[in-house]
Amino acid sequence: MNLDIKIFADGADKAAMLELYGKPWISGFTTNPTLMRKAGVRDYEAFARDILVAIPDRPISLEVFADEFSEMERQARRIASWADNVYVKIPITNTRREPALDLICRLAHSGVKVNVTAILALAQVHDVVQALAGGAPACVSVFAGRIADTGVDPLPLMTAAVEMLRPHPGVELIWASPREVLNVVQANQIGCHIITVTSDILKKLDLLGRDLGEYSLDTVKMFYDDACRSGFELSED
Repeated sequence: MNLDIKIFADGADKAAMLELYGKPWISGFTTNPTLMRKAGVRDYEAFARDILVAIPDRPISLEVFADEFSEMERQARRIASWADNVYVKIPITNTRREPALDLICRLAHSGVKVNVTAILALAQVHDVVQALAGGAPACVSVFAGRIADTGVDPLPLMTAAVEMLRPHPGVELIWASPREVLNVVQANQIGCHIITVTSDILKKLDLLGRDLGEYSLDTVKMFYDDACRSGFELSED
């Protein structure tokens, strides 16, 4: 794959993460409480520490799971202490719409590597960048896929976000929640730093640059083979 963008695997299944760790084009990993729940994780700290021992040399984002900012901060500092490659994911707001900007600024300027998550608006990107500026290395995760789910093209917003981050080399933009391989190409073309990719899209990355004529023929063969396997027949008139 001839891409400048860094690909981070998004998930919380240990076996899958370790398999992807063996692929040099996977530059990092991200998780969240929803992915952990889906993967059956019951002990957050045990899972996180285990993964950090197994994957010590690529960024891994682990998210806080509190709603009060004081508890978020306590969790963030504890999680950050587990390994140097940890980025602590902090949501842009809590569930009461209260901005997390003061906490983000405090953590970033005390040396905690932060990944600000659940961002869907350019104004949020602006505010977060101001909070992170001059602090520890950080990431800004814009959920472009969720923007697209509302019928809005995320590309103009993501392009503007790239420009917004340009004066801040320590802050990287993440194209989060992609929906298709095309999003990887789009993110790469606009100069986005990172894209998080789930297992279903990772399986399709081999299609990048595929000859469309050959792909068309493969599709025809698939339909024909499945019809044969199903034993479909039409009676004679």
